Amino acid sequence: MKKKIALITGVTGQDGSYLSEFLLKKNYIVHGIKRKSSLINTERIDHIYEDPKYKKRFFLHYGDMTDKSNLNKLIHQIDPDEVYN
Repeated sequence: MKKKIALITGVTGQDGSYLSEFLLKKNYIVHGIKRKSSLINTERIDHIYEDPKYKKRFFLHYGDMTDKSNLNKLIHQIDPDEVYN
């Protein structure tokens, strides 16, 4: 059976980080989008990103909701079953 793939925008925020944990526990492959910024703001997902059991199922991508071409590219590359914004 194929694992479901989820794409989460704002993955470094409170809701995005909790949703990532929830979906990973349900055996999803999770791709998260985070904005490029001058500050590295991954503290809410560091424990997920660094956990060896999630290493092959959790992926971070840079993106911005106002950059339509990058969003389209990510959606076509990832081919998610579900998208959360």
